[in-house]
Amino acid sequence: MTLAPLPHRNRWHHRDGEIDLRRPMLEPRPLSLPAEPTRLTADLARSALIVVDVQNDFCSEGGWLAGIGVDVSVLAPAIDSLRALVPAARAAGLPIVWVNWGNRDDQANLPPGVARVYDPSGRGEGIGATLPRGSKVLTKGSWGAALVDGLTAEPGDVHVDKYRMSGFWDTPLDSILRNLRVDTLFFTGVNSDQCVYSTLADAACLGYDVVLVDEASATTSPAYCHDATLYNTRQCYGFSTKATDLLGALAEEEA
Repeated sequence: MTLAPLPHRNRWHHRDGEIDLRRPMLEPRPLSLPAEPTRLTADLARSALIVVDVQNDFCSEGGWLAGIGVDVSVLAPAIDSLRALVPAARAAGLPIVWVNWGNRDDQANLPPGVARVYDPSGRGEGIGATLPRGSKVLTKGSWGAALVDGLTAEPGDVHVDKYRMSGFWDTPLDSILRNLRVDTLFFTGVNSDQCVYSTLADAACLGYDVVLVDEASATTSPAYCHDATLYNTRQCYGFSTKATDLLGALAEEEA
């Protein structure tokens, strides 16, 4: 199913020779669901689903991480969850925001500290390196920056290229979310303890409500890193819920 782009939520109206500053009314749509540390109610009319870095270089055999010996198979359950959750969230009217590494080919805005994280040996094997299949690592327009098989973006979705662990630095993500007039962000994707968590923490500091969706987020780090991310999210920033619980709540809301 192909969806039309969402109507703009943050516009004035011209009416009878004057401008009406009132924005379109967003009718509240409460969604109650199990969460930690406490059950919560979110407003679907003011929420969005954020999907971080579910792209070939991180998640696919033949991608960059697999090529340097990382076991990416541990991400498969989260990707399977997203294959169900993304269409359900979209059908419920949530904006789907894909936040992926998509560096400039010339890396003109990439600071040395970030470059070093992805190429600690300094051999030119990190961002921008050419993989055997000819794709440039984490570079905009490359196979490695594209979504993994089985996850499909629709015309109404939002795409944001990022250049740091956090999706907010040097990107229009905050402006986009404010124009969407959303307050609550459901975070999914990989790696949960790195880019997902960095983006979530910045969102919380910017004043958004943040919910980390377990089962639809994962990491190639040791399992305790994901557990610590769930703990820190609940302790310091917001809430966590399970993908199965979110799916169930969305299904009840649609019924």
